Parts: sequence; structure tokens; C-alpha cells
Amino acid sequence: MATEVSDVVFDFCGVLIDWQLRSCLLGHYPQQLIDEIAAPNDPYGFFHYEDRMDAGEDLADVIDDYRQRYGDDMAQVFAYYIKHYDDSLTRIVPGMEELLEDLLAAGIGCWGLTNWAHETFHFAFEKFPQLEDLLGGTIVSGAEKMHKPDAHIYQLAMSRYDLDPATTAFFDDTPKNVSGAEAVGMQAFLFSDAAQARRDLESLGVRL
Repeated sequence: MATEVSDVVFDFCGVLIDWQLRSCLLGHYPQQLIDEIAAPNDPYGFFHYEDRMDAGEDLADVIDDYRQRYGDDMAQVFAYYIKHYDDSLTRIVPGMEELLEDLLAAGIGCWGLTNWAHETFHFAFEKFPQLEDLLGGTIVSGAEKMHKPDAHIYQLAMSRYDLDPATTAFFDDTPKNVSGAEAVGMQAFLFSDAAQARRDLESLGVRL
């Protein structure tokens, strides 16, 4: 059954921006090390410590812990990654800029809600300023010191941008974040690509 949609909220990495950790490290460190860092079972804790930064901790607050656990050499690799984070932001996900433009042309608001460290988020809009122009506003977890799938960050987005969860669609490439949005009443979808996002919106009655 079609549902009125007044607004759409988008995650960033994996939805609006193609984030590739390998692209940041390639050419600077051995391929085997990069493969290990980028693996789902990452033995060097990159994802864990980056998640801590996404939740609001500063690099200065986590790097000593990182160094104690993984040593000076790996701490330097992690610090390099954070300093050159823009190199991991390879492009806007194909079709997503056009989707945002079409939604705005249809009178539907577009917003961002991302788990991202406050120290590195500026790279997103510096590298892709058109996204800042197309989005009415963006909630950045590191700046708010809360992150998805915590209900409070979705509720913050609803409050700050005066959104009604019943008429707001949400896209994220992480299942637990989709479930978190559903828990607060949003129409949430697991993102795969722009074409599927259009079909998901069509299922809610959005005709672009």
C-alpha cells in the first residue's frame, strides 16, 4: 500500500559516497597489510577504532589505546588513514546525485544521517560539494556523540529537521541501521544501488 513520503534520509558511505579504505592506503603500504586491514575480520582494529571515533571520540583520545594494543607501526598506519581519509572517498555512488535532484524536483526533502567521525566528515562536502547543496542538513554521529542504530540519533534527526517518521523514508547499507530506523517508525530500506532505491521509493508511492 502506497504511503505518503515527504522526506528521505540517506546514509553516506555506501549509499551516497563510495568509500573504499583500500584506495587510501594503496601505494603507501604493502598489499598484504592492506588486504588484512580491509578484511571483515580485520586483525588490526581499524573498524573498531574508527567506530569509536564515529561515536564521538577524537583521534587524540583513541590513538594511545590503539598504539598500546597494536604497536607504533600500526598506529602510524591508522593515523595516516585518518589524516588522508579523503583518499578513501572515491566518488558519488552512481545514480545517487540524480536521485537527490529528482526528489527535490518532486518537492521531497533530502537529508543526511551518517556514522562518521567529526574530524573527517568535512572531507565529504569538500570533495563533493554538490551533496551539501542537495541535502537540507546532515546529522553526523561524531559531532552528536551518538550513532546508529541508537534510537536517539534518529529521533534527533526527526526533531532537528521537523520530520514525521511516518512520512520519512530511510536508506542505509547496514542492516542493523535499517532496523534502528524502522524501530522509530521510519520507512527503512537496505540500500544496494540507486535503481533499487528508486524502486523502493516507488513502492511507497513516489513517482519520479
